[in-house]
Amino acid sequence: MSLKISGLTKTYKNGVKALDNVNLEIGKGMFGLLGPNGAGKSSLMRTIATLQTPSSGSVTFNDINVLEDKNALRRVLGYLPQEFGVYPNMSAETLLDYFAQLKGITKKDERKKIITEVLTLTNLYDVRSKSVSGYSGGMKQRFGIAQLLLNNPQLIIVDEPTAGLDPAERHRFLNVLREIGANHTVIFSTHIVDDVRELCNEIAILNGGKILFEGTPTSGEELLEGKIWRRTIERAEFDEYNQKHNILSSNFNPDNTLNIRVYSDAQPNETFIQAKPILEDVYFVSLKKDN
Repeated sequence: MSLKISGLTKTYKNGVKALDNVNLEIGKGMFGLLGPNGAGKSSLMRTIATLQTPSSGSVTFNDINVLEDKNALRRVLGYLPQEFGVYPNMSAETLLDYFAQLKGITKKDERKKIITEVLTLTNLYDVRSKSVSGYSGGMKQRFGIAQLLLNNPQLIIVDEPTAGLDPAERHRFLNVLREIGANHTVIFSTHIVDDVRELCNEIAILNGGKILFEGTPTSGEELLEGKIWRRTIERAEFDEYNQKHNILSSNFNPDNTLNIRVYSDAQPNETFIQAKPILEDVYFVSLKKDN
C-alpha cells in the first residue's frame, strides 16, 4: 500500500496558498502529520480525501489516480474529519446498521458480523444500545472510527481527532488507532506532539503549506544530537535569555523557576548542560527555521 503525493499546491481565490509544492510518500502503518493550527493540515487531508481539488500536483493511492478517479478512492477510504455532524437520537448499533446499508452491505448477517467487530475494536460494544447523541466526546470519536471501518478501508484519514478529549479518553482513542494502524495506511493529523510520538513510525512536519521535515521521529532527533542545551533560570530572566538564545521551549518548576531548552550548534555558555533531543525539539526547530 502506498500513497504518493507529488507537487501538490492549493491556492484559494483570496490568494492564500494553503499547500505549497507538497511531496510525500506514505506506506502502510501510522503516519503522523504534525503542524500548528493553520499550517495546511486540513487542506491536505481534504485534498487527499477528494473533498477539494488542488491547483496543481498529483495524488495516487496504489494504482488509483485520486484526482481523476475520485469514486475509486472513496470506495477504499475512511475519513474522520475534524468536525463531524450531530448524530440523531439512535443507538450505536442501529446507526451503524444504517451506515452499513449506505455502504452497500446488503446482507443482514454480514452487517451484524461487521458491526460487532467494529464495536468491539473501538471498545463500544458494551454501550452499543446507548444513543450516540449521549456519548462523551471520546466515545463519539471512537464511534466515528467504527463507522469508517465498516467497509474495511485501505486508507484511513483522521484529522485532529484528540483535540478537546480528556487524558483518559485520548488514551483510549490512541489505543484504537494503534490497533487499526497495523493493517491499514493511516494518516493522523494533529498539532499535539505527544500523540505522534506515541503512535507514528513516520512523520512529516507541515507549516505554511510546506513540508519542513519528513522521516522517523528518531531520525529527526538524531539530526539535533549535540545541539540541544538546557538550564534552569528565574522567571524574571526569561526575556533576557530569549533575546540572547534560541529558546525552543520552557516549563515551570514547583519553585516557579523555569527549565529552558535551547537550540545551538555549540554550548551557549558553561551554565548550560547538553540535553538529549526529543521530538518536541525537532518540531520547534523546524518551525523556527521556517520563520
